[in-house]
Amino acid sequence: MNMTRRDALSAEETKATAAAFVRFMTGLARLFMLTAGLSASLTEAQIYPSKPIRMIVPVAPGGSTDIVGRLLAPHLTEQMGATVVVDNRAGGGAVIGSDLVAKSPGDGYTLLSIAVEFTINPSLKKLPYDSIRDFTCVSQLTSGQYFLSTHPTIPVKDAKAFIALARSRPGEVTFASSGPGSANHLAGVLFQQMTNTKLVHVPYKSAGLAGVALMSGEVAFMFSNVASVIEQVRQGKVRAIATTGPKRTPVAPEVPTLNESAVPGYIVTGFHLLLVPSATPSDIVAKLNAETLKTLGLPHVKERLATLGLEPAGGSSAACAKHIQTDIARWAPVVKAGAHVD
Repeated sequence: MNMTRRDALSAEETKATAAAFVRFMTGLARLFMLTAGLSASLTEAQIYPSKPIRMIVPVAPGGSTDIVGRLLAPHLTEQMGATVVVDNRAGGGAVIGSDLVAKSPGDGYTLLSIAVEFTINPSLKKLPYDSIRDFTCVSQLTSGQYFLSTHPTIPVKDAKAFIALARSRPGEVTFASSGPGSANHLAGVLFQQMTNTKLVHVPYKSAGLAGVALMSGEVAFMFSNVASVIEQVRQGKVRAIATTGPKRTPVAPEVPTLNESAVPGYIVTGFHLLLVPSATPSDIVAKLNAETLKTLGLPHVKERLATLGLEPAGGSSAACAKHIQTDIARWAPVVKAGAHVD
């Protein structure tokens, strides 16, 4: 039987309606899946953390970076309800551990506790990550400074006299460091630049060995971490003639800063940072920041940091990011001018 024109149009309309219905249902299914995924993501964020958190410390156990990380971890564990485990991944001047974090999922379960080498390394070597792009800063943890410390036999007791001595003996006055490109090495390079002196850098394999060399008189001076040398200063084994911070250190308030006493503008500070991979959601970063600031405000945490010559820093993620950018820019010309690091 022949199909009429009206019957043909009716069949086409039925097919069109069916196709539209299929498209509608497909779109609805996709919307449901998207909504379900978003809901799951929101739920996951709301219950964060729901499993152990790993805090990477990219140096060997025992130093101030390790101590600060281990001081922070149990308090975060208690406050957040999930175990925070410290995992030391030393090597490459903190690069190996930092790279591990940079390449980890941005889910809040991998943290990086690191010190000033994070802002020095970009000027020293080619890195397998971008220090700005691949990380988000949770918060600055601490701030600290160094002593310009001399062997007691050096016949000067203040920074101006020491600078005059160094100028009178170009190429003779030695200073120790924990290795080329270390913070105490670059502090010496900057000091040399700003005082128009010619010093001799003597690198050692660690800050501990450099400190022993200073106490034995093997070298004339060193920019020593306040925490590592304060007891030797009190015992008279080392003489602290200045500090490098913007203000005097609370553990030795009688020692003036270089900025105030002899070299205006000379300020070198140490610090510790808490970072996460850059893909970490902002609400997780905010939670980590809040819990970190709560920990840094605890009286016994402040007391423990003080014994290390450190002060709690805190602050927002944005302030920490700005600090990183400023410090990277600050060290770049120092490295270029005098570090000569491969």
